[in-house]
Amino acid sequence: MKKIFFVFALLLISSFATLGQDGAAGKPQPTDADKTAAIPADSFLKRGAPIGKAEKVSLNAALKEPGKFADKTVLIEGVIVRSCKMEGCWAEVAETKDGKSVRVKMKAHAFFIPLDAAGAQARVEGTFQVKTLSKAMVDHMVEEDGAKFDSRNADGSVSEIAFEATGIELKRVK
Repeated sequence: MKKIFFVFALLLISSFATLGQDGAAGKPQPTDADKTAAIPADSFLKRGAPIGKAEKVSLNAALKEPGKFADKTVLIEGVIVRSCKMEGCWAEVAETKDGKSVRVKMKAHAFFIPLDAAGAQARVEGTFQVKTLSKAMVDHMVEEDGAKFDSRNADGSVSEIAFEATGIELKRVK
């Protein structure tokens, strides 16, 4: 009887120990299919919530006056100029390949885009946010994929305009 109780207690403890690991506590993890999905040229690859009837706004106009659009659900369109090469959990979107971009993070890390998404056309629904990234986060983003920032604060942090996506649609340019 003591052995059964001991084995049960050991199993219970090991179950709780795994809850703290990535993915086990409810944080979604990208699958190989998420990372390698083909982005079509004749239709859209859709991720996250379906794009609804949010107001379409010019990305360039929103970047000039981010406070006007903060926390308001909008639709932006552009080209992905850079994206996460590890999980597909963020992308930088600009109206044109050489235009000013906004960092798009997938809401709650709940969905992912293919790792080769750079160059694809994107329709993204979500909200603009003005926030400060810590020095550690900035360093991580620079090391991970060469993220670029116009300027850093004295403490190494960065104030940035970001976009939290609830849904994204991707299409290859022919």
